[in-house]
Amino acid sequence: MNDRRKVDLTRGVKGRFIRDRLMTVVFTGAGWFAILFIALIFVFTFREALPIFTDPEVSKEANLHEFFVKRVEGETIEQQFVWQPVGEVPKFSFIPLILGTLKATFVGLLFACPIGVAAALFSSEFAPPKLREWIKPTIELLAGIPSVVLGFFALLVLASWLQNTFGFTYRLNAWNAGLALGIALLPVVFTISEDGMSSVPRHYREGSLALGASRFQTAWKVVLPAALPAVFASFVLAFGRAIGETMILLMAGGNAAITSFSLSDPLRTLSATIAAELGEVVFGDPHYSALFFMGTLLFVLTFVSNSAGQWVIGRMQRRMQGES
Repeated sequence: MNDRRKVDLTRGVKGRFIRDRLMTVVFTGAGWFAILFIALIFVFTFREALPIFTDPEVSKEANLHEFFVKRVEGETIEQQFVWQPVGEVPKFSFIPLILGTLKATFVGLLFACPIGVAAALFSSEFAPPKLREWIKPTIELLAGIPSVVLGFFALLVLASWLQNTFGFTYRLNAWNAGLALGIALLPVVFTISEDGMSSVPRHYREGSLALGASRFQTAWKVVLPAALPAVFASFVLAFGRAIGETMILLMAGGNAAITSFSLSDPLRTLSATIAAELGEVVFGDPHYSALFFMGTLLFVLTFVSNSAGQWVIGRMQRRMQGES
């Protein structure tokens, strides 16, 4: 009887060990497959953009030196930096597109980050339990709204309201596009920040209150600093989402590739340009290579921002744990 139990126990241990090994192999393979898939996308995008650097005819027709800097005497900055891929003399300066992307991202983060963090702080520290059960799902529900719906709302409603309220010359401008983008970024900032604040140990709050601090002082000077890595992570993810957003900016930004630092002027972003022009471009044309170069640039920009964000978050976490 004892020998049979030992055999059954041995078989059970071996079975669990085999299952654990099998699941480890499956999960590891899935992770490597995801990494490989992303790497292949990047390689394909870079390969299609490569002729703009290696083919002399394509590089000459694309006027590669106009991508970033071209000084021409007697011309304004708007005339020097132009994205005009169709015409007798194609111009492929990326300056207006990069500038438009940065303007929309700046306005979107300016709107979403303070409101998202404030809402997360209220939900985790001040809201009654019943109200908290409604706040978080309601804000997170915004993440399920298609970006084309937000763009449609900004195009028909938000643009007219902003123009009537602030007297903008153009209905579709950086403010309109950025605010609509901020609505899409708000759930990202709120969810990650709120989770970080909720995970702060309870004895931090109890110790602060025991020393005579108010609830607001505890939330502002204890909970928020303790949750800074999560808050910063939400900003990094929101930045990556803003850089790659397409439909909202295509519909609400005015779709004008002009070099202007004013937030009240129309704009056009890198991703919106790819979406608007890739379907009609000639395969192998310099314009085709330029659009894929934009995709490569977006890949690199997102990768660099996420890597830098992870590095900063790691340093913040080590510093909070007392490590050097």
